[in-house]
Amino acid sequence: MKKEILNYTQNRELSWLEFNKRVLEEARDITVPLLERMKFVAIFTSNLDEFFMIRVGSLFDMAHTDAQATDSRSGMTPMEQLEKIYAAVAPLYKERDKTYADIKSQLSPYGVCGLDFKELDQQERKYVKKYFKEQVLPVLSPQIVDANHPFPHLLNKEIYVTASLTQKDKKNKVHMGIVPIPQFISDILYLPGKDIRYIRMEKVIMEYLDLVFTRYDISDANYICVTRNADVAPDDEALEVTDDFRKLMKSTLHKRRKMAVVRLEVAEKLSEDMQAFFCEKFQITPDQIFRTKMPMKLAYIFAISGKLPEPLKKALIYPPFLPQPSAAVEDGSIMRQIRKKDLLLFYPYESMQPFLNLIKEASTDPNVLTIKITIYRLASKARLVEYLCAAAENGKEVTVLIELRARFDEQNNIDWSERLEEAGCRVIYGFENYKVHSKICLITYRNRGDIQYITQVGTGNYNEKTATMYTDLSLITADPAIGKDASAFFNNMATGNLDGHYTYLIVSPTSLKQKILIMMDEEIKKGVKGRIVMKMNSVTDVDFIKKVSKASCAGVKVDLLVRGICCILPGVPGYTENVRVMSVVGRFLEHPRIFSFGTGKEQKIYIGSADMMTRNTEKRVEVACPVLDEEIKKIINHDLKVMLSDNIKARILQKDGTYRKRELTEPYIDSQAVFMDEMIRAAEKTKERPKKKKGLLSKIKNIFH
Repeated sequence: MKKEILNYTQNRELSWLEFNKRVLEEARDITVPLLERMKFVAIFTSNLDEFFMIRVGSLFDMAHTDAQATDSRSGMTPMEQLEKIYAAVAPLYKERDKTYADIKSQLSPYGVCGLDFKELDQQERKYVKKYFKEQVLPVLSPQIVDANHPFPHLLNKEIYVTASLTQKDKKNKVHMGIVPIPQFISDILYLPGKDIRYIRMEKVIMEYLDLVFTRYDISDANYICVTRNADVAPDDEALEVTDDFRKLMKSTLHKRRKMAVVRLEVAEKLSEDMQAFFCEKFQITPDQIFRTKMPMKLAYIFAISGKLPEPLKKALIYPPFLPQPSAAVEDGSIMRQIRKKDLLLFYPYESMQPFLNLIKEASTDPNVLTIKITIYRLASKARLVEYLCAAAENGKEVTVLIELRARFDEQNNIDWSERLEEAGCRVIYGFENYKVHSKICLITYRNRGDIQYITQVGTGNYNEKTATMYTDLSLITADPAIGKDASAFFNNMATGNLDGHYTYLIVSPTSLKQKILIMMDEEIKKGVKGRIVMKMNSVTDVDFIKKVSKASCAGVKVDLLVRGICCILPGVPGYTENVRVMSVVGRFLEHPRIFSFGTGKEQKIYIGSADMMTRNTEKRVEVACPVLDEEIKKIINHDLKVMLSDNIKARILQKDGTYRKRELTEPYIDSQAVFMDEMIRAAEKTKERPKKKKGLLSKIKNIFH
């Protein structure tokens, strides 16, 4: 049966590439400090790596298993999508090379210099050669490829120096030489001196290949990097024979190392023979080979920022910004404050500390009975885990639903699950076919004989590191009805029930999409008086896209703030004329999910963990929570108004799938800069507030709250 193809939709993969183009645009923005621009090149690169590992990897599998399957938004088969991707990516490599070279040349006058060998002076050459002979050469593991030495397995995203080798005593005998760059060696070698002058390790090794392969004449020296398919899902059949899900995930991660090659990157142009050789060995086509003139790894750029002397930091990186103390948070017990009034935190403009303080306080409060939380991604160092462990050790019942399949964080989550279990926490995992992506925490406590709740629902992970880099909302409420829903949610998760009924929370895969579509229908009935504003990371769900079109045709004004993939095309006559799609790419990664329907007293606002993607609405456990506090509604409406007014970092999606910057007119609004400024001023006002003196009654309440 042929799928219906809508004429106001576009392919998700090509839409994602448009998003990554916007990241590269930030690297070219002359108003962004130079080293921050280089970081955007690094982010673009890591994004593209993951895109090939996951999205291209998935299409690669489909092309071999279901070749005639068609994309519901573009009608293309997997192979047709791959061809379009390869064609779209090739010019991006050239644009990235040009951008990198431009930034690199502009950094040089500041003494930040990435060098080629020809740029080293005589003393530096001596230093590099000495370092190579003493520190690098002894730990190298070179290999040759010939009839007696098979081509080795190349690890995903590791760099290998290669060359053609001819034995000096047998001029017609050609081999290939391969030198893996050891993972325990630094990516770059810093040169002596006051300036930050460095040379990349692959260039050092390539320069001295004659010291590695002493019996051979060397030609066609190069360095390469393979990208492997990393779209590995745990084997469902394996789940039937083992109940140790953590053990299964460990074996799945091992399998990822050996997956098929989906891309080959090379530093130098390949000869026809060498290209044919690599295509045969990796079972790829020439379209999957990409030449790059810039580093294949750029993680060292972030380390360089830390080595800058103070005067240079002001010129080359953003002025430091620390998440501010929330002006809404009072001194004293955070639990008592939440019982009086809901609290909304806006990361990274406001600190995550009040939430951490809440868990820390609950871990020692004698009235607290249970703490339950879902975890998707954590920082490598997490105070949250220490507080949860402390709570368990203090006799609280602590339940942690941890998702081991959080892509590329699997090992970290395995390690944390073991730590939590050792402390006495009850650790449970997600469902076989559904990732648990929700961000919800429930504290249950006894107050004067009654069972009461404090519930937190967020749009982002409980990750203390990303909370300083990603924009997210965190709502904390003592509303008893929401607490009862949260309690039912955790009981359902513990008993494997995906079909639970909730009064206030909306939960995928059963009620989240359905409820959002119902609320959109309510706006459609209002016609031109209807209003829909939604902020998400991505939009791909066809049911949602159709409803957006229906709303537009009814005259409803629809604003979608979508950072990344957006498969709906706005402004298409007869379909999406009343739809505007904006994307903001700036200093912080935009990450909140906000769903707003209507205006005035009838307005409904939800925040949650789900994007309008089919995987989120149908294949994941997601939670969204209504915002019931009128003051918090006003705050969110203000935030949305500022975001929609952004004319510096915002791009507007066109009906042809491209993005354009808005016309720059006064007032000039960079929404992220506005929020930073607002939170700094609010925190300063808070410092000026006279501190309340605690009376005897207050002190007694602190003891017996």
